Amino acid sequence: MKNTLITFLFLISMPSCSQNKELTHLEEIEQFQYKLNVHYADKKTSPLEKKDLKKFKHLSFFPTDKTYRVIADFERTPNEPIFEMQTSTERLPLYAQYGIATFTIGGKELTLRLYQNQKSKLDSEYEDSLFIPFNDLTNGNETYGAGRYIDVKIPKENTIVIDFNKAYNPYCAYNYKYSCPIPPKENNLDIEIKAGVLSFDEH
Repeated sequence: MKNTLITFLFLISMPSCSQNKELTHLEEIEQFQYKLNVHYADKKTSPLEKKDLKKFKHLSFFPTDKTYRVIADFERTPNEPIFEMQTSTERLPLYAQYGIATFTIGGKELTLRLYQNQKSKLDSEYEDSLFIPFNDLTNGNETYGAGRYIDVKIPKENTIVIDFNKAYNPYCAYNYKYSCPIPPKENNLDIEIKAGVLSFDEH
């Protein structure tokens, strides 16, 4: 079974063609969506089944909404035990909680745990990456029933930007042959997150 994390960490860290220009939020999200679509359209990298790849045009997304780009208070949680994260298969990748983000959307205070993949942190290219698997009240309706993911960089300060407009689906949403982390119950958000990628119903 394949792990999706490294693939998407590479995807979001690809250099921008507009490095000399500060992107607006809309441009940033458009660029993120473009890279995602290119990745899915390429038969060498796409997780899509062959029958879906043949007719693939683009993924579907919620309209970009800056409401879902939050600046969260970030509390590091050192010395957390390493644990086996549950997946859609018997594979149990090793993670450790790195910190807790607290933020507000629609007047509701929310928290998310951020995790560090223990294998990835040994790779200099990904050692500063954190993984946010989460569920919200759109699951099983507008979005994939088993949750979505966001990748972020370890912050240098006590705040962190979490942009739900960059939420993407596990590969399992497109092809059952993959092994995908299941968001821990601590990351169940009691709110609709109407941002990021929508469900995929072509298989």
